[in-house]
Amino acid sequence: MVHVDLNLLIALDALLEENSVAAAADRLHLSPPAMSRTLSRIRRATGDDILVRSGRTMTPTPRALELREETRDLVRRATAVLTPSRALDLDALDRVFTIRGHDALAAALAPPLTAAIAGRAPRVQIRLLAEPSADLADLARGHTDLEIGATGPSRPEIAAEIIGTDHMVAVFRAGHPLADGELTAERLAAAGHVTVSRRGRLHGPVDGALAERGLTRRVVASLPTSSAALDLAARTDLVTTVAEQVCRPVWTRLGLLARPFPFAVPPVPVILTWHHRNDTDPAHAWLRAQVRDALRTILDTSQPGQ
Repeated sequence: MVHVDLNLLIALDALLEENSVAAAADRLHLSPPAMSRTLSRIRRATGDDILVRSGRTMTPTPRALELREETRDLVRRATAVLTPSRALDLDALDRVFTIRGHDALAAALAPPLTAAIAGRAPRVQIRLLAEPSADLADLARGHTDLEIGATGPSRPEIAAEIIGTDHMVAVFRAGHPLADGELTAERLAAAGHVTVSRRGRLHGPVDGALAERGLTRRVVASLPTSSAALDLAARTDLVTTVAEQVCRPVWTRLGLLARPFPFAVPPVPVILTWHHRNDTDPAHAWLRAQVRDALRTILDTSQPGQ
């Protein structure tokens, strides 16, 4: 009888996702030398190099690319088979969940989510982290449980669900010159602006819409969070652009005014992502449901405008 080590499938799945021995080792909580030895065993078992050195990175072989989807599916199915079906006991659930997302989403999500969790799963803890300035592949490495953003996943092992959409609005202080009269594209372009970008970008969709009309706005500064930009708008004559439903509590608290743009600006999707390895985890599924319900409440556009 041929002896098959199913642990090699798990290691192969990690290697094919990460394209890195070190990253795969980190994900499986192994040392890099141990993962290198496992890769050697995989090479002997498959008769293929699987990953080859290409400069400072590792590149999958054609055979590895053929095996990627099949390996992922086998690991997922094996995990489901070997995981006992059990009812989720929320009173006994003792777990720390990590959620990463845009600062405005995290601020809006925190009150309803913590209230739902505290009332139903008293031993669960939530960590809400800010978006990084670059893709850290935290979901793949198991460092985060959920991520919330405006872009879908670029990796096939990441699941995604569009929860809804939000609309961008122009926000400024109550005494701002734009508060009186019609908000035209020309008046908006003439004002000073502050952008919201964790990477320091000074341009966005609003600039494209203005350019179509032969207009250019004057961007004075870029700030990493919506709350910081709204605070600056409350203290100056600068205009900022934020998501309407998500940021409503902040600008309302600061006494700011929000106005729709006098031209079309694409809506912003709110996308929930997680790793497929958590598809059948009852606790993770429960967390997704709590986050989904809270986000849908936040994005309810039936609220009257402010």
